Amino acid sequence: MMKKSMRLSLRANEKIYINGAILKVDRKVSFELLNDATFLLESHVIQADQTTTPLRQLYFVVQTMLIEPQNGEIAKAMFDRMLMSTARIFEDRAILAGLEQIDALVEGGRYFEALKQLRLLFVAEAAIIAAEEQAVVPAPEAAHHQFHSQVA
Repeated sequence: MMKKSMRLSLRANEKIYINGAILKVDRKVSFELLNDATFLLESHVIQADQTTTPLRQLYFVVQTMLIEPQNGEIAKAMFDRMLMSTARIFEDRAILAGLEQIDALVEGGRYFEALKQLRLLFVAEAAIIAAEEQAVVPAPEAAHHQFHSQVA
């Protein structure tokens, strides 16, 4: 929710989600929201096929709470379960602290701010996943050397 007016600009054919409704503009437009409204820009919306990591899956659930308020109760129950399982996956203190903050924002109905915080954690999550993948996959030279030492 917002406390003051907010000016937004959209490009031609861009969508915005406002209070559960989807608006699409046919040309570049600027407008001002004069009262409390829950909104999400199309550039911040992720599709189901983009939920390839634990934090992106959590983001998708919070996004659903924001743009489909009629499904809020179901999405909130799913958020609570996913938050617990996601918190068990990570050891990184920054991510765990971020998840606590996101939980408080969601509990307070501040979904937009929760999504913003989740987007900030995507970089740390990507770095952790990349480091884990490097640790699991040996470098080509090491694999080649290991193979030849076993064959010899």
